[in-house]
Amino acid sequence: MSTAQDWLQYDTEEMVRADRDYLWHHIKPHKVFEKSEQMIIVSGQGMRVKDIRGHEYLDATSGGVWSVMVGHGRESIAAAVYEQLKVLGYYAGSVGTIPTIKFAAKLVELLPRLGKVFFSNSGSEANEKAFKIVRQLSHMDPSRKGKYKIIYRDRDYHGTTIGALSATGQWERKQDFGPFAEGFAEFAHPLCYRCPFHKTYPGCNIDCARSLEAAILKEGPDTVGGCIVEPITAGGGIIPPVKEYYPILQSICRKYGVYLIMDEVVCGFGRTGTFWGHQQYDVDPDMVTMAKGLASSYMPLSATVVRQEIYDKFLCDPGDPGTRMNFFRDISTYGGCTGAMSAALESTRIIEDEGLVENSRVVGAYFMEQLRGLNDMPLVGDVRGVGLFAGVEFVKDKAAKTPISEAEMGRIMGLMAANGVLAGRTNSSLPGNNTIMNFAPALIATKADIDVIVGALKKSLESF
Repeated sequence: MSTAQDWLQYDTEEMVRADRDYLWHHIKPHKVFEKSEQMIIVSGQGMRVKDIRGHEYLDATSGGVWSVMVGHGRESIAAAVYEQLKVLGYYAGSVGTIPTIKFAAKLVELLPRLGKVFFSNSGSEANEKAFKIVRQLSHMDPSRKGKYKIIYRDRDYHGTTIGALSATGQWERKQDFGPFAEGFAEFAHPLCYRCPFHKTYPGCNIDCARSLEAAILKEGPDTVGGCIVEPITAGGGIIPPVKEYYPILQSICRKYGVYLIMDEVVCGFGRTGTFWGHQQYDVDPDMVTMAKGLASSYMPLSATVVRQEIYDKFLCDPGDPGTRMNFFRDISTYGGCTGAMSAALESTRIIEDEGLVENSRVVGAYFMEQLRGLNDMPLVGDVRGVGLFAGVEFVKDKAAKTPISEAEMGRIMGLMAANGVLAGRTNSSLPGNNTIMNFAPALIATKADIDVIVGALKKSLESF
């Protein structure tokens, strides 16, 4: 009879063969790997992970997708999940459970201008809930009749489902998955380094933000109900907008009665040096979606948090034939997993008790300073970021800002791994510009860890 410990045992060569024979890896062209061994990570502690061959790496991406906020190997999170599962492992989100209630209360404490929390299990799903809220209100709320469309931003990413991809501004991610859902439209990205209006900040009138109004007018103000953005664009190249950006964006949304949806899936829970990414700016969103760092990815969990007045629009009298269906008719099976809520409660406690948001701010400032010290290197075109969230864009011609090739980018990534650091990159996202290396180390990172990361990058570029 198998025990829990049996699942932890493995034969190395058997696992390498099984990885090749059975596993379909995420977002990777497998043909080129048919005859080469792919990385298999077997353990992690703090900032370090180890592969099946015994090689150790500094994990500069918090688990590969920027989500293990408190570092690997936190026994207290495992214990919290274990203790909860012994009591109650699951009950559907149509009723309350103790950890679900406690964590909802915690999120409202952390987002005091918002009022109600809807749980689901992935960032894509959290964003889908926001879209469905907008769309349902466009049918049942007379003041929002017909306002069903969602405006999204070029280079932002909002998830893998057809609905979330319909609101994603990364065209290689979307290629061949269409036709997409109707009612989604795009406006300009805010990357000054590659300004879509060929202007220079600050003498640019912040046209990237004002382009939202043009998109709304093109679609018809009476048809637009929501605008979704990442506070800081993540997979599209680590793009922090300038400080004037969000006040302009918000004023446009309010002018046309458009709900501003902040996708905090990547930026939330301290990544940028404030608890929420949007706290870097003067902005007050109507809805906030989140996942990844919600439970430091020890368990899958996401949430859609909305203003009380939005929730109140769904209060109805089930005895009234005219309004009996005016409740939010949605469900997420895994939004009822109590272990995930316990993991989230414990992960959030760690972030607060250990001062990890402040650590992200302080060590993040040091990180940006060290990265900018590489600006004179031939391939470094632009360094940008905030907190423990940074990107380096590589070019082969600094004056023309001509990107290096994707093959060259792949070589740099290989050199980084050979030098003991796992970094990230834009991947199958931006045609001709998947040449941004990104970093999002766990919030426990020290200045010594940053020195290792930047040292590996410098060595990799010098040997390129």
